[in-house]
Amino acid sequence: MNGKEENSKIAAIIQARLGSTRLPGKILKEVSGMPILWHVVNRLSYSKLIDEIIIATTDLAEDDRVQDFCERNNILFYRGSSEDVLSRYYETASKFEAGAIIRITSDCPVIDPVIIDRMLEYYLKENLSGSMDYLNNVMPRTFPRGLDTEIFSFRALALAHHDAKQFYEREHVTPYIYNHPEIFTLKSFTSEKDHSAYRWTVDTQEDFLLIEKIYTSLYKKNNLFLLPDILKLFEEQPQLIKINQSVKQKNLGE
Repeated sequence: MNGKEENSKIAAIIQARLGSTRLPGKILKEVSGMPILWHVVNRLSYSKLIDEIIIATTDLAEDDRVQDFCERNNILFYRGSSEDVLSRYYETASKFEAGAIIRITSDCPVIDPVIIDRMLEYYLKENLSGSMDYLNNVMPRTFPRGLDTEIFSFRALALAHHDAKQFYEREHVTPYIYNHPEIFTLKSFTSEKDHSAYRWTVDTQEDFLLIEKIYTSLYKKNNLFLLPDILKLFEEQPQLIKINQSVKQKNLGE
């Protein structure tokens, strides 16, 4: 799986559905006057290297609301399988002719475009020499949960789509890639300091309350706050970490 991408388009694909088990409809819950999903897209739009931002939702009737959201906000979207998320990613990337894919989940409203661009710079540099198929910042985890980013080539995605047979491989998109280092060239992107104790994703009501606090303190229209800003806020208000400290992370997914 080596060589420069035939198609150089870089696409951020956000997997999004309303059927969350612990906090149903969470991605359309509003923070600072806009849905969480809008904030994810808005933050990604600050990237200097992403060419297209696409929402990959399901073909279930309940996700008609996600399509409506995309159409109202002029956001690219694709609808595919609710359970076979790997096929949904493959079909989305195929339709929009992506050469490199950034996998983002829709419950990460403080996703950091600066970190994504640093990862993309690293990925693209290595990819020129054919020495990287997959890059992530979660194995090992040094960034806060909620800044999770995976970058991989379309060819890696296509091979995974063709060969992955286990349900969990298809539900979680990338396990076939990162569990086969004999096939793919895998790299990790880590932070100089370990901030993995922080949880800035939205899976429960406690998570949502914390994100509300962060946005109330830091969000201003047309003014992007980043990882250092949130870390500073937590230094000033250490009690914030207690809001969702007891939340246990469930298995990978949407």
